[in-house]
Amino acid sequence: MNYNLLKGKRGIIFGALDEQSIAWKVAERVHEEGGEFVLTNAPIAMRMGEIKKLSIKTNSEIIPADATNLEDLQKLVEGSVSMLGGKIDFVLHSIGMSVNVRKGNSYTAQNYDFTQKGWDVSALSFHKVCQTLHKNDAMNQWGSILALTYIAAQRTFPDYNDMADNKAYLESIARSFGYFLGKEKNVRINTISQSPTPTTAGKGIKGFAGFLSYAEKMSPLGNATGLECANYIVTLFSDLTKKVTMQNLYHDGGFSNSGVTDEVIEKFED
Repeated sequence: MNYNLLKGKRGIIFGALDEQSIAWKVAERVHEEGGEFVLTNAPIAMRMGEIKKLSIKTNSEIIPADATNLEDLQKLVEGSVSMLGGKIDFVLHSIGMSVNVRKGNSYTAQNYDFTQKGWDVSALSFHKVCQTLHKNDAMNQWGSILALTYIAAQRTFPDYNDMADNKAYLESIARSFGYFLGKEKNVRINTISQSPTPTTAGKGIKGFAGFLSYAEKMSPLGNATGLECANYIVTLFSDLTKKVTMQNLYHDGGFSNSGVTDEVIEKFED
């Protein structure tokens, strides 16, 4: 069901790789709700993915950009404002990568060059995006900036590795930049702590299938799907949530507040 919640709004969506991506589903839902946007991803990710198909489906333009590169981000922001015909109303940062995870390095045996690269891509890039938008005065009043995170920023999940540190840093940026953009521009910044979701990145984490099943049993409402996350994001891009800012918002079926559930107890009873 569509409500035209984003009619007349313009935005930038980072991170749509393929149909499994939350950013992909967000793009589809934003389009259905009347929003216009530019799609962007790193050139290497664009070669791996199917973003062109999404751009055709949603009648959107693509501007390649490495989110860790300030020159690329400057061109992206300038190009988006030009192509869309005005300032930006919404931005989704849906980017994350751990080279240590990909290479099979444990948290206690990191390659620190890999650690720094993952931090730059997964966390510092969010500050760079916000700073570029701020420097260019590119956001409309009451605009909304969102980044995707995970509860491993608050609790220990051993196989989430250095991504947990990256997400904690990401959430801090949302609070800190949220203050400045809120005071100066009435722009809100939030992070969404989503259920484990079988995206291309998510499935690369050791033991993911087992953990997905565990999270389902630990969540009174069950795991939130990528599409359900996209629907939630639409509300946070809309004018219905204008005073929600500097928050880490749990979208996880109740997982974050569950100590234990009957289903989990049953698994361990003799």
